[in-house]
Amino acid sequence: MSDKLAEFTAFRQRMNERILAEDNQVVRRFFALDTQTYKAGALDVKTKEMLGLVASLVLRCDDCISYHVAQCKDAGVERDAFFEVFSVGLVVGGSIVIPHLRRAVDLLDQLESGAGNDTAACADHAGIDPI
Repeated sequence: MSDKLAEFTAFRQRMNERILAEDNQVVRRFFALDTQTYKAGALDVKTKEMLGLVASLVLRCDDCISYHVAQCKDAGVERDAFFEVFSVGLVVGGSIVIPHLRRAVDLLDQLESGAGNDTAACADHAGIDPI
């Protein structure tokens, strides 16, 4: 795993655990809602992660983009499909999305080269049960 991805993954995991350790039902329920949203239903996980990636690109959230690129890769999204997803995000979000698109493609290249093999470790949604 690249240093950047490893650092990102460790930080997200550590902070999610820290946040969920607090006795705040609103926060815990929101995290649980997020977890439930990305589970398979009428839409499969792969589709939901691609939707999450488009929304993240449009909202210009680099952490979210990194997370969803990794999750999409784990779900089996192929490179050509990634670029269709990137195209939708770019058309909806406009040229301001381009810097975020660059970082998304850089991460995808790292994942495809094997530099970021352990994408499951950055799972935000894993292990958060509904409350």
